[in-house]
Amino acid sequence: MRTALISGGLAPDPGKRMKKAVMLHAEIPPDAPLDEQDTIVQAGAVSAALARLGYDAVPVAFGLNMDTVRRRLSAIKPAFVFNLVEAVEGRDRFIHLAPSLLDSMGLPYTGSSTEAIFLTSGKVLAKRLMRAAGLPTPPFVTMDADAETTFRPGAYIIKSIWDHASAGITDDSVVRVENRRELLAHLERRTPSHASACFAEAYIDGREFNLSMLAGPEGPEVLPPAEIVFRDYPPEKLRIVDYRAKWLEESFEFANTPRTFDFPAEDAPLMERLKSISLACFRFFRMRGYARVDFRVDPEGLPWILEINANPCLAPDGGFPAAALEAGISYDAMIGRIIGDL
Repeated sequence: MRTALISGGLAPDPGKRMKKAVMLHAEIPPDAPLDEQDTIVQAGAVSAALARLGYDAVPVAFGLNMDTVRRRLSAIKPAFVFNLVEAVEGRDRFIHLAPSLLDSMGLPYTGSSTEAIFLTSGKVLAKRLMRAAGLPTPPFVTMDADAETTFRPGAYIIKSIWDHASAGITDDSVVRVENRRELLAHLERRTPSHASACFAEAYIDGREFNLSMLAGPEGPEVLPPAEIVFRDYPPEKLRIVDYRAKWLEESFEFANTPRTFDFPAEDAPLMERLKSISLACFRFFRMRGYARVDFRVDPEGLPWILEINANPCLAPDGGFPAAALEAGISYDAMIGRIIGDL
């Protein structure tokens, strides 16, 4: 199903007006952490945009009782589903269940396919595939006995394999170790604080960039690159986008990690390199609609892929809408282009 794209947005012709579109999102309990509550903000903003584009947006909460969700979707008979499910009952590792259900029902939905979402959401699997494809991603160590990477002493950042939105990332997440046994001990200690197992990624001390991609009539468009600036950070403080920087508005980290789209002329070759790698990721994982690739760039100017996000945040104050606006694409036009790539 593909819809006409006009001036970068969806054309709401009379035949399309007031057709039902399901806004599928995770069930969010009142005591959910801030990163999960952000889903409510996204759902509200996207629903309003759909209404302005001529659709009757019907919210449906997705949980592990998928029979209930199936019956609800069958009763609504939507023209399509806008898939905003990023976790299921607080567990990111079940993110692929929503598109799987939609596939089984034959319902068209926005964003990437079940396969692309599964392959990019598990960080270790995604990194293995990136390495096989020749895409640059930092070396990493898992708790598996058959480790694939040669261990080198130095700094590593401990991450959850499945959790996203910087969940569990703090200043203590970066450790310096001399041997693999010491690193594995850190992994074992950190795992209970996450909803899933952890892995260690070589820490890249450098600049951080987000590259957003949006579907268009000529294929995916790389939106203006954004750099996260670590402003007024003292020399001893690690420059990482941790949970505080993303979600705790009263924190030093949140206030001092603005994004910028302005770069000096000498950064032009780097920007082109980041765009090229981002497009390669989009095509290799066969993503659809929209996506974001997060990078660190080391002091030698070499880019390293940290993560690939097949359904980045669409909250109006988020990085993806900001990049779209920087490209001259309004929020409604952005949503229209995502729908246009069903």
